[in-house]
Amino acid sequence: MDINRKKKIVILVIVVSLIAAFKVFDLGQYLTLSFLKESLDKFDDLYEKHTVLVIAGYFVVYVLTTSLSLPGASPLSIVGGAVFGLWTATLVVSFASTIGATLACFVSRFLLRDWVQSKFSDKIAKVNEGIEKEGAFYLFTLRLIPLFPFWMINLVMGLTKMPLLKFYWVSQIGMLPGTMVYVNAGKELAKIESVKGIFSPSLIISFALIGIFPIAVKKLVSFYRKRKEKNAVGYK
Repeated sequence: MDINRKKKIVILVIVVSLIAAFKVFDLGQYLTLSFLKESLDKFDDLYEKHTVLVIAGYFVVYVLTTSLSLPGASPLSIVGGAVFGLWTATLVVSFASTIGATLACFVSRFLLRDWVQSKFSDKIAKVNEGIEKEGAFYLFTLRLIPLFPFWMINLVMGLTKMPLLKFYWVSQIGMLPGTMVYVNAGKELAKIESVKGIFSPSLIISFALIGIFPIAVKKLVSFYRKRKEKNAVGYK
């Protein structure tokens, strides 16, 4: 057995073990918005007493959640905004989500790309052509417009030839606006002290942005592409 194959087996065992532990111990219950909202006072207290430790722990949990493609990233982003505030949470979530996404992309590439390339070479070749043609803008668009789940983009991009460094910085920039929308919603959510607070203008606007943002970006990207095509035709 060659060294490369041994490494693949070790990484596969680690990933499968972590996902199995998540399922067996029902850890998903601790990543739901309802549980995190109920525990908000405890998190606030811990954050005041052990600021650096809480941020570090949150960062590790977020990276593990995204790198293993587990559910819970959105609730974690919202609660991060509620506990840390807009700017601190944006900084922490932005780097944690991008690092986690890049790790997921790497694992997918290391374990699956050779097999996928050999089995579906014709189909994956078209994807690689799209990556080479559109370059960073292709991934940037996917990050801005959540047409596909976050985890799916990470895994599929791992099957392409896009350099990991490019994947990282494009994801970092592309996911930043969406990160701020979710974090801001969490910041506003923390202000609710009664049922009436649910209908506060600031909270309604924050959650409306979550729904409106992808549509607005989609329109802008569509406009950009049409304008690009017109310019290309004009030069001919």
